[in-house]
Amino acid sequence: MKEIVALDIGGTHARFALAKIKDGHVVSLGEATTLKCAEHASLALAWEAFERQLGRPVPREAGIAVACPITGDVLKMTNNPWIIQPAQLGSRLKLDDFVLVNDFGAVGHAVAQVGPEYMNHLCGPNIDLPSKGTITILGPGTGLGVATLLRGENGYHVIETEGGHMDFSPLDAIEDHILRALRDRFRRVSVERIVSGPGLTNLYEVIAELQDRPITIKDNRTLWTTAMEGSDTLASAALERFFLSLGAVAGDLALAHGAHGVVVAGGLGQRLAHILPQSGFAERFLAKGRFEAMMGEMPVKIITHPQPGLYGAAAAYASKVAHSDMA
Repeated sequence: MKEIVALDIGGTHARFALAKIKDGHVVSLGEATTLKCAEHASLALAWEAFERQLGRPVPREAGIAVACPITGDVLKMTNNPWIIQPAQLGSRLKLDDFVLVNDFGAVGHAVAQVGPEYMNHLCGPNIDLPSKGTITILGPGTGLGVATLLRGENGYHVIETEGGHMDFSPLDAIEDHILRALRDRFRRVSVERIVSGPGLTNLYEVIAELQDRPITIKDNRTLWTTAMEGSDTLASAALERFFLSLGAVAGDLALAHGAHGVVVAGGLGQRLAHILPQSGFAERFLAKGRFEAMMGEMPVKIITHPQPGLYGAAAAYASKVAHSDMA
């Protein structure tokens, strides 16, 4: 059994934890330490702060998840002051070995390895996710993360995608209006413009315009709280439209991926876990014409692990070590 550092770097916070891995899997994940990125001038300084809080030297192996595409010599994240250069990470953090993955790729690894106790039933047959085949993973948050998990006899593979940037496809007259209105704001209307945290504001403002009602909620955080409380009819209408679109997009992705199961992840996925099963999500997920019966056979889950990014970062490293040992 080996102890490693798991690190999940977002735009605002960096979360650290110690994890134990064995035979390609995460055995345990320790308590998370959350640091504000703005309070530390670099990743190396935040790493040292974590080590001081830990009170002992950290392991020299790590799984690191970063909230941006892992491409180029310098990784750039929104609202994060750090400069991350993958080629220099080992020397800067004094690591002998590490793996670097996109934050939603890490979620894919978490889905692959967490137990069924962290998978809440959403719709479809109430059975475990398939042990073989393709699983679609999508996660609404600041944007819309999408990944594919491919399970086979010799393990699994996580494929990171940019599926959140597919074109938005309206399915009724209201969504025709939403698309026309958002075309006036954006050069191109992707599904992320609707199925994301900021997307709720877009829906709310367009529905208010359609109903000739004033926009009274200006802040996105307040809008989400109000919509979930059900204390404002316009906010509630926007949230229900969000659920419908999320279901439609999840179904489209499942068809495109040839999926045998679907997992809803992301911060919003967990926050909405108690509401989604009673929403219009399932109806839209199933509404795929001639493939409706096939859609009805897919288990759809919500991952409820409290730290899927950290767990997934550790799982990504564990998977890398296991494949290296097999080579």
